[in-house]
Amino acid sequence: MTQRKAIFVTGGGSGIGRAVAQRFAAAGWLVGLADVDEAGLAETAALLPAGSAWTTRLDVRDRAAWDAALANFAQASGGRLDVLFNNAGVAHGGPLADNAQSEIDQLIDVNFRGVAYGAQAAYPYLKATPGSCLLNTASAAALYGTAGFAIYSATKFAVRALTEALDVEWHADGIRVRDLMPGFIDTPLLHGPAGRDSNVSKRDRVIEAGFDWVPMDEVVEAAWNAVRSDKLHHPVGKLARQAMFAARWMPGRIRKRGRGVFGTGKA
Repeated sequence: MTQRKAIFVTGGGSGIGRAVAQRFAAAGWLVGLADVDEAGLAETAALLPAGSAWTTRLDVRDRAAWDAALANFAQASGGRLDVLFNNAGVAHGGPLADNAQSEIDQLIDVNFRGVAYGAQAAYPYLKATPGSCLLNTASAAALYGTAGFAIYSATKFAVRALTEALDVEWHADGIRVRDLMPGFIDTPLLHGPAGRDSNVSKRDRVIEAGFDWVPMDEVVEAAWNAVRSDKLHHPVGKLARQAMFAARWMPGRIRKRGRGVFGTGKA
């Protein structure tokens, strides 16, 4: 097995995936980049040091495609998979009653089904690589249900649960299982309308709610540290840290604030 460490990054065509890919490539890792956006993949690969990028188009909802992508990457890495960064995701908002079925299905299929498929497909490669890690992108929305993003929040709770379960299941195999729980990051994930009938963008809705943005550098360093950490969950940013504390100790306050932000104003 080659001594060069290897990471496979989904959602590598932009946002968190691109930034994390740059961080690991700068440290000498071989970086497998996967995304449905082939133009974005090419842009990310061009930002990495020569010889450090391997790319493939991957729809994370396709279980067979996962097997093919990881088998091909393993040929390039000498069979090594030190980290699977299960990062691909989508975001739709708006009241649940107004969500289209297609929006609900896409959220569940990409944000959770794709993560579960990735974990299952990567397991034999992670098991064969000493000190490996499955790193999942959850969200601060996995700490307390987020009104206006109900299904998105539910999928991130599912990612959190999967992380906790696999951390136990895979401990004897020497595989770390960790997740990132960032607050809101100004990435392409928040471009576009907050809902199918909305003229307000997802980004503007975050700003209206008074939430802080998390610097991308902070997310990248959290990812870099998480794959070596004994800590299971990694909240990133002020909002996530506050939400983790409040969800445990002051859930009533979160409910009250959420109702005010969402427009009922009732406790």
